[in-house]
Amino acid sequence: MQQTARTVVIHEHGGPEVLRIEDRAISDPGPGQVRIRHQACGLNFIDVYQRAGLYPMEMPHALGMEAAGVIEAVGEGVTHLEPGQRAAYAAAPAGAYCEARVMPAAQVCPLPDSISFDAAAAMMLKGLTVEYLFNRTTPLKRGDTVLFHAAAGGVGLIACQWAKSEGIKLIGTAGTDEKCSLAQFNGAAHCINYQTENFAQRVAEITKGEGVDVVMDSIGADTFEGSLDSLKPLGMMISFGNASGSVPLIDIGILAKKGSLKITRPTLFTHIADHTVCQAMARRLFGKVEGGEVKIHIDQRFPLDQVADAHRALEARKTTGSTILEL
Repeated sequence: MQQTARTVVIHEHGGPEVLRIEDRAISDPGPGQVRIRHQACGLNFIDVYQRAGLYPMEMPHALGMEAAGVIEAVGEGVTHLEPGQRAAYAAAPAGAYCEARVMPAAQVCPLPDSISFDAAAAMMLKGLTVEYLFNRTTPLKRGDTVLFHAAAGGVGLIACQWAKSEGIKLIGTAGTDEKCSLAQFNGAAHCINYQTENFAQRVAEITKGEGVDVVMDSIGADTFEGSLDSLKPLGMMISFGNASGSVPLIDIGILAKKGSLKITRPTLFTHIADHTVCQAMARRLFGKVEGGEVKIHIDQRFPLDQVADAHRALEARKTTGSTILEL
């Protein structure tokens, strides 16, 4: 008898109202695939971008990029996982909002027993993002200064702790005083409430006019110009998200005028495309968590059938830390 799994699917792009839960058939894994039964799923802004159409998808399509669970079956050629093994992932294609699925095995990672399924589902996409931001995008060393937007979000709270563990001074931004306090509690040296202060001016004050070595910006349109203004000469701007909308087109000459700045727009999925690199990144993340240097904050939990409410909360910036969908 063929198995089915409750799965969140969209048939058109739009608001949270387009999210539907359907029973979808799941098969045995083919070569290079696994079947994984989820225990928890993660919620991320990329899910919103895909649902809304900023990142267009063929319809109908399941949503979700991150989950943790138990391997039920492996296909031919899969050697790093076996049935009964705990595992977690952040990987394409979308489809993680479900009870179980068949998917490519290369980016599915063995999960240490010491890390819970909930924590793994909350941290894979966010934690691997922080890993590439701090270790693979531009050289960073102890004593460097980073401006990190949305410092009280899921990625941000991991970044605050990661920076502190490596001796990097992180200046965060957030939208309320409470969120700023949360970021500082988790390791930010400073946190600026961008609703009440001009963050670029405040960065200049904190750095005594020097600016920061690197900006890590997932907000996009609302913060882009101020982010460039916060960099020191030869500084690096890492634009890795569009929470407030896409960054407008710019005249590349502005980078020269503002101090020979550098800019990049990386994605996690480029970094983890190589199986060996992906597994190494996951081991580094797991090591940070197992060693106590990074604690995962799960501040919101929604049942799978309340996924639309979870999207509304995320888009309204009413969340802190990570959000998971419970199965």
